[in-house]
Amino acid sequence: MKRMFFIVFLISFAVSVAVAGGYGTGDKAADFKLKNVDGKFISFSNYPDAKGFVVIFTCNHCPYAQAYQDRIIEIDKKYKVLGYPVIAISPSDPELVPADSYDKMVAVANSNGYTFPYLIDANQEVYKRYGATKTPTAFLLQRQTDNLFVAYNGAIDNNYQDALKVTEPYLANVLDALLAGKQPDPQTTKAIGCGIQSKK
Repeated sequence: MKRMFFIVFLISFAVSVAVAGGYGTGDKAADFKLKNVDGKFISFSNYPDAKGFVVIFTCNHCPYAQAYQDRIIEIDKKYKVLGYPVIAISPSDPELVPADSYDKMVAVANSNGYTFPYLIDANQEVYKRYGATKTPTAFLLQRQTDNLFVAYNGAIDNNYQDALKVTEPYLANVLDALLAGKQPDPQTTKAIGCGIQSKK
């Protein structure tokens, strides 16, 4: 029994190290190339004039992610014209969560009128690189010369249940700060949502 506990502890520790190895504030973010719901492949290079990006790991099935759909659309509409477009990524393994299949991503994007790319992380490599563990989790990237750096990561705001009761719109506040040339505060918060499903 003690040996089994020790093995479970080691596995848990390894998982925590992998998650901790994701991007933190100030880290350089690598580009990716993932399939969008329109069948095209999207990367940061598709947006040469962007000041940065709002990368949000989200999915179809999670009630937390569903609660933020309209708010993510609002963020995209407001900030993409100011240089910070939203790129949403679904990291779930559709074999474990059939509701997150590519075909159903297409249906959800169309039925909800997504104004932003909704990409599938088919090999589940990008979310691990970022260190996302929950849906939704937001990463705000800021362009500096030819590179992108993480300016914020965490929750979109402090009330997933009711948009009208939000008192701390974290993501919007950080975007406003960057646009005003100010230092974002806070630079990280705890994402609340569903755990990302992965076989690996």
